[in-house]
Order: sequence, then structure tokens, then C-alpha cells
Amino acid sequence: MWYLQLQHPTLSQATVTAISMAAGITTSLALETVLLKRSMNVPYPAAFKTAMGMSFVSMLAMELTENVVDWHLMGGQVILNDPKFWMAAVTSAAAGYIVPLPYNYWRLKALGKSCH
Repeated sequence: MWYLQLQHPTLSQATVTAISMAAGITTSLALETVLLKRSMNVPYPAAFKTAMGMSFVSMLAMELTENVVDWHLMGGQVILNDPKFWMAAVTSAAAGYIVPLPYNYWRLKALGKSCH
């Protein structure tokens, strides 16, 4: 997201959010798929399906929350030498961690399924 905000400032908030969410989710799914393949020796299609089922909703909530909080606090500005920018980064990461917790807890308790 910061790259897009810095290098392509004319992009709309919705476009930046969509691209950064897609990049984050793609990276997470790729990493989880490879880890499942290597650690459990599962074929790639099954590993990908498992990764999607385990944490896709959680990743969507996390990515959207981080983007919304960052936009709310910084308004799309990337000012690397400003402490406010780094506080906004920490705050958005914390919010991204906290928001999916109820869903993850529900999956663990109600369904007996792990999200991660």
C-alpha cells in the first residue's frame, strides 16, 4: 500500500485498497500453500484449498482493517521520517490483528477448526 501511495498518488483510495488487499492475500495464500506442501507433503491443489479454507475470511478482515485504519490516520500520505506515520503503521497492524480475532475464536470454539 505504501508503495502505491508513494509512487502512484493519483490512484483512488478504493484502487489502492483493492490492489494492496489482493497482494496481501495472494502472498499469504502462497506462503500457506507452500508451507502445507512442504510440511505435510500435500499436493499443491489440496494445499491451496486447505489454505483458502483455513484463513481466507480472516485475511480479508485483517487486510481491509489495516487499509481503513491507515487511510483514516494518514489520509494516504507516506511520510517515512514522521513519527505519526510509524504510529499509524503500528496502530493499523494492531487493528488488523484484533479485528479477525472473534471470527478465529468462533471457528475454534464452535466449529473446532483452526484458522491458522
